[in-house]
Amino acid sequence: MSLTVAGPILLVAVSVGLVVSLLQAVTSIQEASLAFIPKVTALGITMVVAGPWILRTLMNFTINFINRLPEAAK
Repeated sequence: MSLTVAGPILLVAVSVGLVVSLLQAVTSIQEASLAFIPKVTALGITMVVAGPWILRTLMNFTINFINRLPEAAK
């Protein structure tokens, strides 16, 4: 469940980080903000796009969990 919810965000962060690192290695540019800004931008876009799905998934999990609590108390 947690990997399903966090997967898109982690995948984007790792992918953007890898691409930026490769570009920095190829061009020999070692600027810290060059790695930070694209990653934050990509993660923001990912949260806007995947946010409703993530929220819906977590809400369904929570509702199912709360509905099954009486069964667990038996």
